[in-house]
Amino acid sequence: MPIPSEIQALIERLNQELADTETDATQGLNLVRPILSRFPDNARMIQFFAFFNNGLLFVEISRRRVQTSVERLEATDATAADIQDVGEASSTLLGRVLEAKIDGRQIISILRELQ
Repeated sequence: MPIPSEIQALIERLNQELADTETDATQGLNLVRPILSRFPDNARMIQFFAFFNNGLLFVEISRRRVQTSVERLEATDATAADIQDVGEASSTLLGRVLEAKIDGRQIISILRELQ
């Protein structure tokens, strides 16, 4: 069964937001590492470092979920309920990705002010 255009657009948006989030997490790690090396016991910098590492893990897991959803829809026996489930799960995941992206950009802004 072909993937409906609305679901395809949602998946494309989700993949783009995941790519942006991955870029932000990598950038954040590059900003926090030098500060953390100067102040290794700084709890806030440790939290930021952990946040960005968790962000990269979140992106990887989310990409796998998206791929699994696409494969589920491309199966010949995909039902309308499958399409609805994938749409709802993808929408929820998109919200979580956007939230992580916003949080990451706020932390990057803080780190840039410290430079």
